[in-house]
Amino acid sequence: MRLRPFGRTGWQVSEIGFGCWGLGGGWGSRDDEEGRRAIRRALELGVNFFDTAYVYGNGHSEKVLGETLRDWRGQVYVATKVPSKTMEWPPPPSTPAERAFPASWIVRCAETSLKRLGRERIDLLQFHVWLDAWLASQEWRTAIDLLKKQGKIRSFGISVNDHQPESVLKLVASGGLDSVQVIYNVFDQTPEKRLFPLCQEHGVAVIVRVPFDEGSLTGSLTPETRFQRGDWRAGYFRGERLAETCRRVEPLKKLLTPAVPTLAELALRFVLSHPAVSTVIPGMRKVSNVERNCAVSDGAALDARTLAELKKHSWPRNFYQGVWD
Repeated sequence: MRLRPFGRTGWQVSEIGFGCWGLGGGWGSRDDEEGRRAIRRALELGVNFFDTAYVYGNGHSEKVLGETLRDWRGQVYVATKVPSKTMEWPPPPSTPAERAFPASWIVRCAETSLKRLGRERIDLLQFHVWLDAWLASQEWRTAIDLLKKQGKIRSFGISVNDHQPESVLKLVASGGLDSVQVIYNVFDQTPEKRLFPLCQEHGVAVIVRVPFDEGSLTGSLTPETRFQRGDWRAGYFRGERLAETCRRVEPLKKLLTPAVPTLAELALRFVLSHPAVSTVIPGMRKVSNVERNCAVSDGAALDARTLAELKKHSWPRNFYQGVWD
């Protein structure tokens, strides 16, 4: 497993991280034992960065992760997220910072996550949503400073609103941020324009989520795919969205080679090709997912021709719009 610097923190993190949403449910049937095996296998293969959240399965993801890491003696970085108290995804521009992230809420969520994880401190505490209009508020800053002073968190980051990388630019430029987590993949390349250069300028780590576009960029979906009960993607790919997505995935198969034989590998190598990226966190609920994804960490970059071809497949859109309505 290759390591990359995590912004200005001094950490060296695995370039393939472990996305823990699926451990909490929401993707069809949940298998806690398989999830624990996946975590243990990831550790064996050198994964040292795990990303979860307060709301994943109402804390179930944090509990499963914490229990599985309890006996691991190697270096591990654990990131979790505080949701907006309003539970708005994303919050409307009219929501004030004091309503979304009051200090008491931030502290309560962080302390609850610590108990669930069974850890002395959280390496990275992130806000699960953000608006740059909140930059001037002192309340959330007071809570973050307090948690750092108490030794309950080490660093602070933002999980950027889905497909809205411009929503965090002012905070990144302010110098008061250690990391951003953002959607970036072959279809959504918008972070490259302004967010990534700004993060590089200010020493802010970049965590990439959704590298497979919720599964479409693995090539495993077809227009006839029917999702299990409880799989939130039934809403994400509702209507004609699934057929249109599959239509756009099909031409990518022409870029596969003996060296890069699968769409999933192509998608991960695209993400890792950008120098601003610190780690990518595909969801890995199964051992097979872990082994497949970790195998990509071999230092073999995509060639310039392939990267140029992938640039042509940028497809800006927000399939999340309306999913939570």
